[in-house]
Amino acid sequence: MENTNPQKSNPLALIPIGVFIVLYLGLGIIFEYAMKIPMGFYNIPIVVAFMVAIGAACFLNKGLSFDQKLEVMGKGLADKNIITMLMIFITAGVFVGVVGRSSAESVAYFMLSIIPAKCAVAVLFIVACFVSTAMGTSVGTITLITPIAVAVSQASGFGLPLCVGSVMGGAMFGDNLSFISDTTIAACNGQGCQMKDKFRENFWIALPAAIVALVLILIISFSTNLQGTVENEYHLLQIVPYILVLIGGIIGFNVFLVLLTGIIAGSIIMLATGNCSVFELISHMGAGANGMFETSMVAILVSAMCALIREDGGFTALLNGIRKVFKGKKNGQLGVGLLVGAMDIATANNTVAIVMSNPIAAEMAKEYEISPKKTASLLDTFSCVLQGLLPYGAQMLVALAAVQNMGEELSAFQVIPFMFYPLLLLVSLLVFIYVIPEKKAKDEE
Repeated sequence: MENTNPQKSNPLALIPIGVFIVLYLGLGIIFEYAMKIPMGFYNIPIVVAFMVAIGAACFLNKGLSFDQKLEVMGKGLADKNIITMLMIFITAGVFVGVVGRSSAESVAYFMLSIIPAKCAVAVLFIVACFVSTAMGTSVGTITLITPIAVAVSQASGFGLPLCVGSVMGGAMFGDNLSFISDTTIAACNGQGCQMKDKFRENFWIALPAAIVALVLILIISFSTNLQGTVENEYHLLQIVPYILVLIGGIIGFNVFLVLLTGIIAGSIIMLATGNCSVFELISHMGAGANGMFETSMVAILVSAMCALIREDGGFTALLNGIRKVFKGKKNGQLGVGLLVGAMDIATANNTVAIVMSNPIAAEMAKEYEISPKKTASLLDTFSCVLQGLLPYGAQMLVALAAVQNMGEELSAFQVIPFMFYPLLLLVSLLVFIYVIPEKKAKDEE
C-alpha cells in the first residue's frame, strides 16, 4: 500500500517492531536459559506475539479510526505477492506431506552406500545439500539426517560436532537455494522477482562457500582414523519425486507446476509401493498443509503490521536513518543484509525475518538502485548465515535434540566451530557485494 503521506517520517511508528522483538526474544531467553525449558524459543506462540505488536501499532496511529486502521491492514494484505506466497506455502506443505520421511531417507542412504568410508562426512554434507534443496526445509533435513550423522560418528570414529555441523551446513545450503523453501518464496514474492533469477544470483554466492566447506571437511576426514561404515536399506524409486522437483526448479518451470509434478509422482509411487493407503495419503497431504499454518499466518500478520507502520511514517524514518549510515550502492546492499540479520537475531526464524524485512528492503532497493533479484538474494542469504549460527535457532535446537535422542550429548558451542558453510557464505557474500557486483550490475540494468 502506498503511503498516504509519503514524506511523513515518524520513528515512533517503529515501536511495534520493538514490541515484537522484546516479547519474542525476551521471553525466549527467559524460557530457554533462565527456566531451562527445552526448545524454549519455540514454546512462544509467534502469532500471539505479532498480534500484540499489531495492537501496539493500532494504539500508536491515533490519526485514524479503528475502521480506517482495518482498511489500511486490508489493503496491505490485498497484494498478489502475499496470495502467491500463501498458495506456494500450502502446496509445498502438501508435497512434503506426500513424499514423507522414508523418501528422504532413501536419498540419504543411497548416497552413503556408494562412497568410500573416508568420504562419509563429506557425503553427509552433500546429502544435506541435496535433500534440503529438494525438500525446501532445513529443519526437516536436519531432523532427518542428524540421526544418520550420529550413526556415522558412532560407527566410524568421526567427531560428532563435525558430523552434525556438516549436516547443518548442508541444510542451510538448500534452505537458501531451494525453489520450495519458505525463505526463497518469501524473498522472491516480497521483492517481485522470479525464483529462477534469484537462484542464479544466489548460486554464484553459495557455490564457492559450499566448495571450500567441502574441501575443509575432506581435509579433516582424511586425517581421521576410521573404525567402520554405515549401511541401511533404501528404495531408489522413492528418490524420483525429489529429483523431479529439483530438475523442474532448476530449469525454471512454474513453481506450482513443479510442486504438482512432485505431488503426483510421489502419490503414485507411495500408493504403488504400498507405503500408504489412499486414506493415509490424503491424511498426509492435510498434515503437510497444516504444517504451513503458522508460516502462513505470520506472513499475513506481518503484512498487516507493516502496512500500519508504513502508513504512520515508520519506514520513511528508517530509510532516512539508513541513508545517513550507508552511503552508496555497495553499502546499501550491506544495509539490506544487516537489516534482515537483525530481524533474524530477534526472531530466530529466517522466514519471519525476511517477511518482516521485505517492505523496508523494497524501499531500500529503490533508494540504492538494487535489482529485485539481488535484493531477494541478499535477504535470503544473509538470513541463512545468521540462522545457521544461532545457538537458539530452530536448526540448532532440533539437531541437538536429535543427538540427545540417539543417546549422545552435544552443545551448540561445540558445533558452531564446524559450521563451515554459513561462515564461508558470509565471506562469499562480502566478496559478492564489495568485489563482484559493479560489473554484473551493468549487465543486469
